[in-house]
Amino acid sequence: MRKPYIFALLIAALLMLSSCSPRDFLTRRLAADLIATSNTFRATQSFLMTTGIVSNADYLSTEYLVLQHHGWISATQARCPPDVTPPPCWDVALSPAGVDTFRPLIPPGDSDKQVFRIPVARRELVAVTGISKLGRVADVEFTWRWAPVNEVGAAIYSSDVRYRSTAAFHAYDDGWRIVQGTARPSQPLDQALKDADPVQ
Repeated sequence: MRKPYIFALLIAALLMLSSCSPRDFLTRRLAADLIATSNTFRATQSFLMTTGIVSNADYLSTEYLVLQHHGWISATQARCPPDVTPPPCWDVALSPAGVDTFRPLIPPGDSDKQVFRIPVARRELVAVTGISKLGRVADVEFTWRWAPVNEVGAAIYSSDVRYRSTAAFHAYDDGWRIVQGTARPSQPLDQALKDADPVQ
């Protein structure tokens, strides 16, 4: 009498488990997979390079200081056009070493332009460090770093620096998903990545 009852319970449990998808349970592994494969996270970071007349603020930016340090750009002081402030202004040009470094990275057809965008780094997920769930919503905290894709990226972005972000998740009928818009008060992934804090 007892064996058929246990057998029926086992069958019911198996049926219940088979109706569940792996995406129904927000584990660290699932959260990591969803973050790492999202288009927002995988988007390549670009650097907007400007030659010709630039403002003093641009010329003294971290990126341009790195380019100067590597000997990739040179500049002479120049008169500021009316739409470029604050003075002084600088006439920036690629040095011979800069031409050798940047030429393979410049998109075809942009080599004669003074402003061009080049890919420099991609995000790399380090770890999911915590999940806070409340019903069908969750906040997932994770750390990531920049992975340079070329010599310019390696100069601008250190892969040793870790960033901490928190992304919003929501449980739907087909499982957990990353919140992509502004569907709830906590941050969608794109804003979480912009607001990332370096980890000390």
